[in-house]
Amino acid sequence: MGLLDGLLNEFMQGGAQGAQQGGFPGAQAAGGGAILAIVLQLLQQNGGLSGVLSKMQQAGYGAQAQSWIGTGQNQPISPDVLSQIFGQGQLSQIAQQLGVSHQDAASTVAQALPQVVDRMTPDGSIPADHDDLVSRTLQELMGGRR
Repeated sequence: MGLLDGLLNEFMQGGAQGAQQGGFPGAQAAGGGAILAIVLQLLQQNGGLSGVLSKMQQAGYGAQAQSWIGTGQNQPISPDVLSQIFGQGQLSQIAQQLGVSHQDAASTVAQALPQVVDRMTPDGSIPADHDDLVSRTLQELMGGRR
C-alpha cells in the first residue's frame, strides 16, 4: 500500500500548498485529492498507463512519457500538448469538474500527470497490474470522500 499512500499523501497535502507556490492552478478550488482523482480518471478513460503512453507516442511526445516512467528527471509537458493528445472535450470536462478555466485545467493536468505516472512506475517500468492500481486508487479516493 506504500505506493497508494504516497500518491494520496502527495496530492492530498501537496495540492493546496503547490497552488500557493505556483503549483497546481486548480488545487485551491478543488484540492489535491480531486486533482488526483481527475488524473486517475483520465488515465482510466484513455487505456491506463500504457494507453496514455501509446497516445503520447503517436502524437510525437513519447520521450516525455518515457521520462515519467523512467527513473530519471521528469520532462515537462505543455497544456497545449495535452489538449492535442486528450482532446478539448476531456479537458473541458476536467475544467468543469475543478471549477476552473480550460487553460487552468490543462495546466493542472500538465503538472499532475507526470507526477502520477512517475509515482505509479517506481521501478522504471509499467507494472503488470497498472489498470488495477488505477482502479484501486480511485476507489480509495472516492471511498474517503463519502
